[in-house]
Amino acid sequence: MTEIKIAISCADASDTKSLKVSQARQQILDSVSPIQAEEKKPLRSALGRVLAETIKSPLDVPGHTNSAMDGYAMRGEELPADDTLALKVSGTAYAGNGYNGSCEPGCCIRIMTGAPMPTGCDTVIMQEHAERIGDDVIRIGSGHRTGQNVRYAGEDIPRGSTVFEVGRTLTPADIGILASLGVAEVKTRVRPRIAFFSTGDELVGVGETLAEGEIYDSNRYSLYGMLRRLNVDIIDMGVIPDDQDALRKAFKDAARIADMVITSGGVSVGEADYTKPILDELGDMHFWRIAMKPGRPLVFGKLGDALFFGLPGNPVAVMVTFYQFVQPAIEILASGKAKQQLMIAASASRDIRKRAGRFEFLRGLFEQDDNGKFTVAPTGTQGSGILTSMSKANCFIHLPEENAGVAEGETVLIQPFDALI
Repeated sequence: MTEIKIAISCADASDTKSLKVSQARQQILDSVSPIQAEEKKPLRSALGRVLAETIKSPLDVPGHTNSAMDGYAMRGEELPADDTLALKVSGTAYAGNGYNGSCEPGCCIRIMTGAPMPTGCDTVIMQEHAERIGDDVIRIGSGHRTGQNVRYAGEDIPRGSTVFEVGRTLTPADIGILASLGVAEVKTRVRPRIAFFSTGDELVGVGETLAEGEIYDSNRYSLYGMLRRLNVDIIDMGVIPDDQDALRKAFKDAARIADMVITSGGVSVGEADYTKPILDELGDMHFWRIAMKPGRPLVFGKLGDALFFGLPGNPVAVMVTFYQFVQPAIEILASGKAKQQLMIAASASRDIRKRAGRFEFLRGLFEQDDNGKFTVAPTGTQGSGILTSMSKANCFIHLPEENAGVAEGETVLIQPFDALI
């Protein structure tokens, strides 16, 4: 057989010139700094936004000691140890309209949930545990304790305490807490601006008629969907043809208006793959190959002040590289920290073939049995152009570089999709 000189390709099991996944991820994270610009947002518009200020409580929550139950407030010192006790009901306390008098010995106060504890009372007997005798007497048994069913002023949030630190991404519960403090607006970091576009003469927009050799541009829709679920402002720049002048202009325009630029396609070694040379011309390329499958040709660098990601053109590779590298970088841009990857151990429900040398991200479907054990299997054909492998999946199966295949029953690590958003 005649030998020829060949280049390293994505079909090779390993590539010593490509970065490991862990190296590429660390290089990316080390290159990202959080956005420092700030803006004021009304509380209802602050959901999902990142705090740019420390929030200290201006008041106690609860604001007053109150009942946690509908029942009867009484003196704890009078609780019976091993007998029953009759108490006279001498008044009623409502939420927002407390009892003005004092609870005398041998008496109790009918009290509603949230009502202030009457003077002299430190214990609440829930109404289901009291026997009503006539109109103004109850009887209780033993087994109660002093202080039960009482919420104390400031037990949730004391006045002056730190509630949230700078960099916290506000959740629905956080919005509720801020409302309970009377906070009407908060100072947040400005959201990252993400510009993205697809490259390729063969790409056609959804709704247009396909000519011979053309395909619909699905990558922009997948990218939009993934970005839409994050804390970012999205700038969709459409499809840019495989023309150096058009691409050069798009790169410059995107870098001028965005904190991060994402492209799909044009990052390999074909004659019409212009992303790398244009980035070299206009910016700074940090790396462009990772020892992984799918997604080996991934360009990362800087384009002016903007971060740049040149993702592969195959639709599965776009989604894999976005979740593994782009999304963590966006999280740092927005909040200063990337979420820790949630990984779960699962048992392979069938053999999985793999050669050592590259990190593989298989699309998998995991299930939990009645005993709480997880099993997982790949979702059929795993080609980087088979987007249905992502649609059918609910996790990534992580197979590191050194893995040389998995036998049925062996343990693998999976990354649930639900933990990525």
